[in-house]
Amino acid sequence: MNFQPSPPTPLPLAGEASTWLRQRLRTQRLRLSAAERQAAALAVARRLAETAEFFAASTLAGYWACHGELDPAPLLERAWAMGKAVYLPVLAGDALQFAPYRSGRPLRRNRFQIPEPEVSPAEWLPPSALDLVLTPLVAFDSTGTRLGMGGGFYDRSFAFLRDPDQSGQRPRLVGLAYEFQQVEALVRQPWDVPLDAAATEKAWSVFG
Repeated sequence: MNFQPSPPTPLPLAGEASTWLRQRLRTQRLRLSAAERQAAALAVARRLAETAEFFAASTLAGYWACHGELDPAPLLERAWAMGKAVYLPVLAGDALQFAPYRSGRPLRRNRFQIPEPEVSPAEWLPPSALDLVLTPLVAFDSTGTRLGMGGGFYDRSFAFLRDPDQSGQRPRLVGLAYEFQQVEALVRQPWDVPLDAAATEKAWSVFG
């Protein structure tokens, strides 16, 4: 099925745009039915599984979908079937490490009540060791600027990617979202780490 991207969501110009946007889009996301969420997750998995970024990745980081986030589970199933190593984020202080995960393996909840793989820290990978990182988000724009939940965990964990000398082998950051989460423009802060690409149920976008 061929989709045409929807027009980006316009933003207010007020300084509180980020707070306003988080509230509005999180509410819109939670209003989706289970069937709508599943259909979008499957569409994103089909689209992303055909990309060079996915095929080239040996180590892939997903996330545990919460609060209506686009669920990466169908794509992770494809990754396992292809023999890729799949990881989920774990909190390590104020940043993230990544723990190996297979469906059905034991999980524990972190301080935000998000499930994490219950494995020894000796098995964790640092962010720099990953090939492809699927990131949740609240909003993104056409430049790859990402609006998250406001905790800054991904920005701190992948801050090394802002180094202009960082080149060659590096993680590719791909945001997963519903089409309505693409907005007209976001203000990029100095600490923001932009996305390399984003996938929605309607489009695959690669950024500068």
